[in-house]
Amino acid sequence: MDGGTLTANVKRTSVLRRVPPSRMLHYAPAFALEGDVCAFELASDASPILVEAVSGRAMTLARGDVFLGAPGYRESTRWVVGGIPDGGLVPGDNYWVLADSGIVGDLAGDSPLEKTHLEQAKYLGTVRDDDGQILNIRQFAAAADAGAADHRAPVSLIVGTSAEVGKTTAGTAVLRSLRQKGHGNVIALKATGTASLTELDTYRDYGAAQVFDCVDFGLPTTYPSDRRDIDRVFERALDTCLSIPADAVLIECGGDMLGANVPVFLKLLKRRRPRPRILLAAADALGALSGKGMLKKMGLTVSLLTGPCTDTPTLRQRTEALCGIPAVNLAEDGNESSLP
Repeated sequence: MDGGTLTANVKRTSVLRRVPPSRMLHYAPAFALEGDVCAFELASDASPILVEAVSGRAMTLARGDVFLGAPGYRESTRWVVGGIPDGGLVPGDNYWVLADSGIVGDLAGDSPLEKTHLEQAKYLGTVRDDDGQILNIRQFAAAADAGAADHRAPVSLIVGTSAEVGKTTAGTAVLRSLRQKGHGNVIALKATGTASLTELDTYRDYGAAQVFDCVDFGLPTTYPSDRRDIDRVFERALDTCLSIPADAVLIECGGDMLGANVPVFLKLLKRRRPRPRILLAAADALGALSGKGMLKKMGLTVSLLTGPCTDTPTLRQRTEALCGIPAVNLAEDGNESSLP
């Protein structure tokens, strides 16, 4: 492989949304590491897949399509697990599209649930700038102004006992409630998990003034769960979001409470906001009780329970009785008015 040239209309996935477009892109074979801007070719025997474009729309990749993405890690409890092999991606080898945001790596395993992005692609090479240096999403990360002060905006925090328990649904309900109370300038941060421009756009749709996730701070995801450099990324995210003049800051921790380095983020947040308002989304009453206990051990107090543990009157009453905390089904329109 000798590398090659790509035109400006090459398909770009949303993990690269902060990388400026260019008229002409050059790629060359090299081992690729986390966050490197890379060219891939969907396998010739692959079925068409859907990924997220830099615009946020669902974009189809057909067999033989060349597209841009980035190596990364994923440890979803419900979808896909995989990551970057030691030494990085090897030019000419096949890897898997691990997330619809364009994260690519080795596949360790996946669930039986249907996934529209999971297919193999051949790694072609790393994309270079005019000086021949490899582009990486870290180069385009957001940063707080030097010396910017914390504006002390109150924080609402949403955590969940697993993936797909209604955290974003709860987040949009909190956002609606804040705006109904006259708080028109709300910052939204999806602090952990896998980047998703669709989720950020959902917060925009419900009125968030600015939205951020891990891509804005230089990482494709906040996996693996034991990574050593995550404090720096989380501190940058908090510096940025808390230094913006705002009425409130809404933070969603994607993934489950034990993964995606959520415990590390909560520890760092607690230093800055010892008593954030916390909504816990749980699948059932036992999960809610366990999650409440785990947060208590971290010195954090849950204000409200939501998620599938509130889907029926029977389950909601059981959840409230077990946990001694109000439980509200925020998937039902109008229930945001009951938020404290």
